[in-house]
Amino acid sequence: MRVRIIGAGLAGSEAAWQCARRGIAVELFEMRPARTTPAHQTGAFAELVCSNSLKSESENTAPWLLKEEMRRAGSLLLEIARDTAVPAGHALAVDRAEFSRKVTEAISREPLITIRREEVTRVAADQLTIVIIATGPLTSDALSQEIVRLSLDPSPAEAPAPHHNLYFHDSISPIVEADSIDMSKVYLAARYDKGSADYINCPMSKDEYDRFYDALLAAQSVEQKDWENLNYFESCLPIEEIARRGRDTLRFGPMKPVGLKDPRTGKIPYAAVQLRQENLRADSYNLVGFQNHLKFGEQARVLSLIPGLESARFLRYGQIHRNTYINSPTLLNQTLQMKAHPHVLFAGQICGVEGYVESIATGLMAGMNAAALASGGEPAPPPRATAFGSLIHYITQAECKTFQPANITFDLLPALDRKVRDRKERHRLQCELALREFENWLQRSALQPTSAEP
Repeated sequence: MRVRIIGAGLAGSEAAWQCARRGIAVELFEMRPARTTPAHQTGAFAELVCSNSLKSESENTAPWLLKEEMRRAGSLLLEIARDTAVPAGHALAVDRAEFSRKVTEAISREPLITIRREEVTRVAADQLTIVIIATGPLTSDALSQEIVRLSLDPSPAEAPAPHHNLYFHDSISPIVEADSIDMSKVYLAARYDKGSADYINCPMSKDEYDRFYDALLAAQSVEQKDWENLNYFESCLPIEEIARRGRDTLRFGPMKPVGLKDPRTGKIPYAAVQLRQENLRADSYNLVGFQNHLKFGEQARVLSLIPGLESARFLRYGQIHRNTYINSPTLLNQTLQMKAHPHVLFAGQICGVEGYVESIATGLMAGMNAAALASGGEPAPPPRATAFGSLIHYITQAECKTFQPANITFDLLPALDRKVRDRKERHRLQCELALREFENWLQRSALQPTSAEP
């Protein structure tokens, strides 16, 4: 039985690796660079198009728990992320170019992975081919239509009717050259002094904030394209959309100054813009949370009102792109297989997870499950108490009418069987239970990897 993986992004690359390390040969299809997307810039695997952060590394946080489970399961991409990490306080952020290069190199030299540089527009849903669709948030129009066709095929009686809204909108933040930042007007700090002081902070007075806010609201947006209905994902709103909700909304969102005391004054600024290092050379920084839908000229004008960025040179402006995902509760079971087509699996953002770590995690799980199927076994979902299990439980069991992609949070994990008032202690106990359950599940797994060498 052959395994085909469509998409060599975060999820697809991890899925291919998980199959290969279990002795399963894989064909990995990637349409770039022959056919690109509105957001990608290269043909490399696992290219990060939005942020370069893989979230918190602080022990006993939900992102840490998911990464710890991934580490124990032998995630290639997590290992490479840590090898290419850049300073980011308590978060794991990577040099995106080096990260992508190393993933491409590792996948390309694996003899059990055959790379096909071509677009897939038709999915073989038969008993001889296992397919993992991991085409991410920028799935091509042709493949999107093929996914609609699969979801409309005759289904088992218990499978609900498919949901037809297959996309929302996402955005990417601007990046500036480091040596164009006026360092005399900014300061280095991490929020609440948590971790090392790796973020550049641009403080604003009330007058400076008001000028910026007024200019932002008056700025001209990019003209709406035919495929746009501006159905934004709530957790990744453009800054101008946040600003329209009220004058102080930015100060409680991406420009929140809380915990960012200016060491030069000893005071918390009225508002602050944070810049995070983009690469190991530290020659570029991205504006954290500053995704937007403004024309490039307008971005240059408005963002130059931020103290320290008056003469900033932008390597990339903010953009909006289409973000495709399926309504997983209607279509998938808890092994990420389609209910109607068990030999078709989904992984990554297209299956309804939000975030890099979550995408890699579902790729890891889909790869394990595809390997089990290819070997004649039966995939088993991870325990509900784990971060893996809770994330997959959400995307397959959520209310289909209101389903939106989700990050891993403690809200997704089941409550403890006893009440613990102290939040830190409660989270510690949840992580302890999750890791114990995950280890037991891994040991019971029928198909262990044959090699862990990257």
